[in-house]
Amino acid sequence: MKSVSAVIRPTKLDDVIEALSAVGVKAFTTTEVKGFGQQKGHAQAYRGAECEVTFVPRIQIDAAISDNLLGKVIEAIGRAAKTGKIGDGKVFVSVLEHAVRVRTGETNEAAL
Repeated sequence: MKSVSAVIRPTKLDDVIEALSAVGVKAFTTTEVKGFGQQKGHAQAYRGAECEVTFVPRIQIDAAISDNLLGKVIEAIGRAAKTGKIGDGKVFVSVLEHAVRVRTGETNEAAL
């Protein structure tokens, strides 16, 4: 099992959700986050004055998936989230050692 965490532009969320559903991801969690990276923020007007915003809004998507879906999931996120500009996001993958579905007590692959 793998844990996939993707940080994407908020405007691409619907596209990524559709792409994940198409490759068989049945459940995931989204969180509104703010990040700082190569983009180094952006200028924004506030009450007529321009100010520098260093943290940009992003959406983080977390999903627990089976190993056989990993390649498809990474490709789907990359294809759906890409604009070709700095700040498109990142995908992180880590090993998921154990999962439990609270309602039924199912574990690991059955819990996904």
